[in-house]
Amino acid sequence: MAVEEEQTEWHLHSGQYLGEISALCFLHLPPQISSLPILLAGSGSEVLAYNLESGNTIESFRVFEGIRVHGISSISLNFSGASSCTKLDFVLVVFGEKRVKLYRVSVEMVAEVCVDLVPLCSLPRFNHWVLDACFLKSRDSSSSAGSDSCGYIAIGCSDNSVHVWDTCESRMILEVKSPESCLLYSMRLWGDAIETLRVASGTIFNEIIVWEVVPSEGTLKDCDEKSNDIQFDHLKYEAMHISRLVGHEGSIFRITWSSDGSKLVSVSDDRSARIWRINAKRSEADKPEDVIVLFGHNARVWDCCIYNSLIITAGEDCTCRAWGLDGKQLEMIKEHIGRGVWRCLYDPMSSLLITAGFDSSIKVHQLNIYLSGTSNDPAEITSSSMKREFFTSCIPKSLDHNGLMDSKSEYVRCLRFSSEFTLYVATNRGYLYHATLSDAMDVKWTKVIHINEEVPIVCMDLFSSSPSVVSCEADDWVALGDGQGRMTVLRVLGSSNAPKLHLSFNWSAEAERQLLGTFWCKSLGFRYIFTADPRGVLKLWRLNDRVPDSQNGENCNVSLIAKYVSCFGLRIMCLDASFEEEIVVCGDVRGNLILFPLSKDLSLDNPITTEVKIIPTCYFKGAHGISTVTSVVIRLDSCQTEIHSTGADGCICHMEYVKLKDQKLLEFIGMKQVRELTSVQSLFYDQNSFLDLTSHLYAIGFASTDFIIWNLITESKVLQIQCGGWRRPYSHYLGDVPELKNCFAYVKDEIIYIHRYWVSDGGKKIFPQNLHVQFHGRELHSLRFIPEDVEPKADNKHDILSRSSWIVTGCEDGTVRLTRYNPSTNNWSASNLLGEHVGGSAVRSICYISKVHLISSDGTIMPDVKDIQESDPDLTENPVLLISAGAKRVLTSWLQKYRKLEKMEGTSACLRQNEEVRNEPSRLASSISFKWLSTDMPTKRSSSHRNSYNIREDEAKSSYSINPDAESNLLQEKEELSLKSCPVEKYEDDWRYLAVTGFLVKHFNSRITVCFIIVACSDATLSLRALILPNRLWFDVASLVPVGSPVLTLQHVVVPKFHPNGAGQTLFGNVYIVISGATDGSIAFWDLTGNIEAFMKRLSSLHQEMFIDFQKRPRTGRGSQGGRWRRSLSTVTQGQSSKDLINKKDGDNTILSIQDQVPCKGSSKVDISEADTVCSEPGCCASSELVLTSGNSSSKMSEIRPIHVLTNVHQSGVNCLHVAAVNSAECVNNCFLYHVISGGDDQALQCLTFDLSFLSESPISEIMESESESMKRFILHSEDCNRKYMIRFLRSHKIASAHSSAIKGVWTDGIWVFSTGLDQRIRCWKLEAQGKLVEYTYLIITVPEPEAIDARACDKNHYQIAVAGRGMQVVVFSTSFDTGRR
Repeated sequence: MAVEEEQTEWHLHSGQYLGEISALCFLHLPPQISSLPILLAGSGSEVLAYNLESGNTIESFRVFEGIRVHGISSISLNFSGASSCTKLDFVLVVFGEKRVKLYRVSVEMVAEVCVDLVPLCSLPRFNHWVLDACFLKSRDSSSSAGSDSCGYIAIGCSDNSVHVWDTCESRMILEVKSPESCLLYSMRLWGDAIETLRVASGTIFNEIIVWEVVPSEGTLKDCDEKSNDIQFDHLKYEAMHISRLVGHEGSIFRITWSSDGSKLVSVSDDRSARIWRINAKRSEADKPEDVIVLFGHNARVWDCCIYNSLIITAGEDCTCRAWGLDGKQLEMIKEHIGRGVWRCLYDPMSSLLITAGFDSSIKVHQLNIYLSGTSNDPAEITSSSMKREFFTSCIPKSLDHNGLMDSKSEYVRCLRFSSEFTLYVATNRGYLYHATLSDAMDVKWTKVIHINEEVPIVCMDLFSSSPSVVSCEADDWVALGDGQGRMTVLRVLGSSNAPKLHLSFNWSAEAERQLLGTFWCKSLGFRYIFTADPRGVLKLWRLNDRVPDSQNGENCNVSLIAKYVSCFGLRIMCLDASFEEEIVVCGDVRGNLILFPLSKDLSLDNPITTEVKIIPTCYFKGAHGISTVTSVVIRLDSCQTEIHSTGADGCICHMEYVKLKDQKLLEFIGMKQVRELTSVQSLFYDQNSFLDLTSHLYAIGFASTDFIIWNLITESKVLQIQCGGWRRPYSHYLGDVPELKNCFAYVKDEIIYIHRYWVSDGGKKIFPQNLHVQFHGRELHSLRFIPEDVEPKADNKHDILSRSSWIVTGCEDGTVRLTRYNPSTNNWSASNLLGEHVGGSAVRSICYISKVHLISSDGTIMPDVKDIQESDPDLTENPVLLISAGAKRVLTSWLQKYRKLEKMEGTSACLRQNEEVRNEPSRLASSISFKWLSTDMPTKRSSSHRNSYNIREDEAKSSYSINPDAESNLLQEKEELSLKSCPVEKYEDDWRYLAVTGFLVKHFNSRITVCFIIVACSDATLSLRALILPNRLWFDVASLVPVGSPVLTLQHVVVPKFHPNGAGQTLFGNVYIVISGATDGSIAFWDLTGNIEAFMKRLSSLHQEMFIDFQKRPRTGRGSQGGRWRRSLSTVTQGQSSKDLINKKDGDNTILSIQDQVPCKGSSKVDISEADTVCSEPGCCASSELVLTSGNSSSKMSEIRPIHVLTNVHQSGVNCLHVAAVNSAECVNNCFLYHVISGGDDQALQCLTFDLSFLSESPISEIMESESESMKRFILHSEDCNRKYMIRFLRSHKIASAHSSAIKGVWTDGIWVFSTGLDQRIRCWKLEAQGKLVEYTYLIITVPEPEAIDARACDKNHYQIAVAGRGMQVVVFSTSFDTGRR
């Protein structure tokens, strides 16, 4: 089908695949050269090489075209005398599906490790899938010395046969089939020669058949005894059955042999792994005592490996588990996401475990397990630099106490580390102890102070102002709060072995039993300290630092300078302060964040005689639902201030402190739910990192009874200690690298348990590592390129081609990620999680909205854009939105923000690790990120759109004449009626949004911007929604009816309306057209102009200054508040005040509906024969007042009918649509030409061409007569100056078999068309004259089951194409000739 030219003038170059890892293999180097092997990983059609010493990618090689790599085997060629060699050679066998290829791998050990892959040969295509391949030795070892020959290769196929390939002669010399003729799910070969070759086959009957290859009887006598090699031509081989292993209850996915061939390990769909002992004697079935079953995985087990007494399994539950031969689980690692860990590989020489999964990540772990014998005890790493210390101790007086604890016993109330050698302990008897932790794991106790025998210490905080070095004297400030409400502040000096009390302050801070917390802020210094009571009152105290050393401070030396009163009246649990921003941010026990002002005058030395009572500046209710806020951190940047909080709901919330002209507020910008932690206690930051949502390196918290340190960058577990949970006294201390420097102490049964791991060598290797970018763990349904503004160079070179591309993807697991692709290195450099949908509902569609369309509020002509910018620059700050829609009718909006990062020398280690700015050509690299804006979803008890429209239609007449009391009774009756008529939907909402599109509309003289969103639901409904910014108000505007079948794809066209003047044309307004493709193969056109203009007109009449910000934290299921009322904005009688209700803030979200702003007669399909015009004039308004009422309102929802429906465009569902404007000779003034490209399940590609023109002078009848009778015309007019427009469907061109399977995605810019389908191909089409599609080239891609496609035009001859499905891949399309944009 592709067009043939004399010279190829177009090219398709495929980039690196980002998806599942399907194969792992080691290239073992001689110990004299390196103690760590080279890792090879198969991903898609590529083989990736990694240096485990540095953790970097060496190179990537494409080995297949459109075929995934299923397995890799290797053998070395020149290890004899390798100690003096700098170049090592290996032979590699790579197989996938029915293909096998041989490569020569050269590893060069120079300044950097270099790997080169040279193809040797490609074996003929097999008739069945290849399941395994291994090398067999040749008897004549001298013949292969110094050559690429590696003897023979045994290849196992899914028909239970084995083929032998001779690498010297490059031909197949042997084929042996098992007598058990059946299909296989798995196979594993064992042996290094044909005489010892054994085969284990996992059949479709959940059995393992073990057989071997042996010479046939009578053939050995005929063999030439003088020959040193196996003469396969003179010998006949056959399969000999050994045993049948029965026991699995599901499909057998993977089999592995032990090194001596005496044991087999198999993993299955039944969530178990089994260890089989293989006897040399042949038997029909296994003995039960020879089988050990390993249970522990919660889902299917995908892979396994065995070395001596250690067994590794990897499963769909995202865990990798280590087992002993007795079936006891030794260790569990859970660091992958999505559909699980697909491959695992263990290196016994370095104790490194490699895991790889569906999420594209490759993680390196170091196991601490004895590998010899059958011992299952954890092993202490022998190296002194890697020794993990564990010791216990008790407070001094508890040693004198024998027996059980009673009310008079002394026990620990608080613990605080000041360094890795120092621990402060406070007790219920008023004692403060200093514990010195020695290298010999001894604890030396020193009593610092005894406050009162009868008063317990209830709270403690520590301020350490010196680095943790033993040789230096420590300078620790300790704050203690007791049960009588008195505060004691101590200064402890001296070395850790001889601490001395240098200074103390003591004063009454609260009433008895009212002092619950004390806090220091590093930004304020030790002179300022906070105290908290149970009622949400926070007091700020100032210590006098001019007290003589010998004098103890009393009340005169401590002054109360501020009293902060929370508006919630709840206990403050944590806080942080900043003198630069003059704020104090607090978190309380019920998940709220409160912000107070902090005067810079407090930092001066001027004495303050009176306390100041301060109320909150702003707050954010329910930032962590109803769970406790555990920590708050303020991060400052040159352009903004961000606040990061953690909570007992397992979430990290990100706020932005915004200072406007008339107010200050906290704006919710994002949240990360750390699924591995049920409670996040604090965050550990890289102090040199940039302010970004990804700069949080570590999360510290608890999962049930375990203390966990989690690396948020590599998504890996640093430390896990079982301690009994967060309710026990505990403390942790981290160094600059938590993987190498961490301490943790907790109390249990009067005993203090101390874990210390402190490695002083900075060059020590850090584990676990992440070698590859972590991506979505499930299938992708949508993606969008995020454009980046780039200034053209003077030489007009393709600078944009070398810059990074940003792609947003939506996944089946509900996550939305922003991924960066670097075309200069053909590599995925970073993938950041933006957030996830409520409840993990699948993301089905994504819409990127960047252009704002101006509209006139009173019908006047809008001024020029330059005049608007000069009058008020704030009016030109337009938002850029990302809208994601998915299951359970969830709509989530994200706001794009730009940042400037400095050159790489100033970047953090985090950004350098992810190569954020490594290859940027300019001095400044632009960083794109999004912040969460709002989430909309219906309540569980709300009915579907289709039913609610019918109810509103019948009740429209009675909604205007009832009083408020009668209305509430009517609402209650209607709600009960709707629940009875729809009993299923009140419990669960199974509908999902399938497609979304939208655009931004704004009055030229207003700061309010409206995002109109059109969403298609699986219940065959289309809705027009509106999101008002910056107030985050959701409105139901109209429903698009009738829709006979569910809509799968949506596109829109916004056509500007111009008014002629003396100097040219001035923008007057816009026409808004939506195009939908349904499952019945139809394409419908909808005109939304009247509804949008009426909505904007009604919005302009409201008092916008009275709007409130309805931002709410998105629900996550943990710590979130319960049900909410769905809201609507409707017209009612004048008996209610809109002022009171519009400012009411209630519930978890606000969803609004505007009514009676649409025509009496909605737009409908026009009868061409009569050529009547359709009235779209707004009217029928009973009242202009707008109030909030409950969601089951009886008011009428306006309906929009299609202006035209094209039926049977496709024989089945329209899966994808894309529309592009065309500038050509066919377009004249006030005429706009468009191409609509559609693809469907019928494998067809359709191009529909239509134009839209405005009619201002000629009468309609004249236009009708001048056109051809075969041309379809639709004449419509709007309210504005009676300006009419005409839509003409000019022509269509259809390619019946554009792909060999269903088409899932299309994209066009009016010149080129790119399409993809389930045939795993990208096809490039040229739009010729008259809208004809001509195919020019195609490319087989690596992404299995493609679902979506998007592209961006780098310039007129270069395009980047992104395809998403089970993974993602970028393809570059370039052409050398000038296409000539039309």
